[in-house]
Amino acid sequence: MKSNEHFKFSTGVIAYPIFFVLIIWLVFWFEVRFGFRFNKYGIYPKTALGLRGVLFSPFIHGDIKHIYHNTIPLFVLSTALFYFYRPIAWKVLFYGILISGFLTWCIGRPSYHIGASGLIYVLVSFTFFKGVFAKHYRLIALSLMVVFLYGSMIWYTMPVEEGVSWEGHLAGLITGLLFALFFRKSIAKPKKYVWEQPNYNEDDDPFLKHFDENGNFIEHLEVEEGPEETKEQTTVNYIYKSEK
Repeated sequence: MKSNEHFKFSTGVIAYPIFFVLIIWLVFWFEVRFGFRFNKYGIYPKTALGLRGVLFSPFIHGDIKHIYHNTIPLFVLSTALFYFYRPIAWKVLFYGILISGFLTWCIGRPSYHIGASGLIYVLVSFTFFKGVFAKHYRLIALSLMVVFLYGSMIWYTMPVEEGVSWEGHLAGLITGLLFALFFRKSIAKPKKYVWEQPNYNEDDDPFLKHFDENGNFIEHLEVEEGPEETKEQTTVNYIYKSEK
């Protein structure tokens, strides 16, 4: 697949992130409207029943402030994911939820861990490291933008604030890094020029033939042809445009 075929806009680039965010807000509305509390369906580490939170926790939020702070980065990062990494976007989302959730279940404190922030850290980590590893200028630019917008989030992978699941954030960061190392296929590759090809030979380069061993330009290039070693002269014509 060519590099420029990766970066094509489609309705799914916007539609899928909007749909995902709407589900989160619908669950929150249902809790507020009918007085339910789904916190008990979050991740509760090191308990069998707490494993169900691996699937449910990204859709559960404690209050309006919690869901608001998760909505914008989730939408922005998932949109970038579907645009720049469309062939593997669903894999990153689905396995990101499962693996980061399971890591949270393994290392978390005995409390309910809820919210989509773990998935957000998966997307931040994956987008940054994948852009660096891929060495494609567009993906590197995306990595720099992620650092500019969300670089300060790195502090919340440590216990700096009471009531925040830093374990979930750390699990997401680790998961995103692992994905950046693991997902190598179907990623846009940087363009390779002729001289970067493995079978490139300087002696066969028609441009380099116009320079001698000292780097001087050869205006009339002699070319040997045929068994009789007849020589032709290649004439280089210069066109000048006069300035008024």
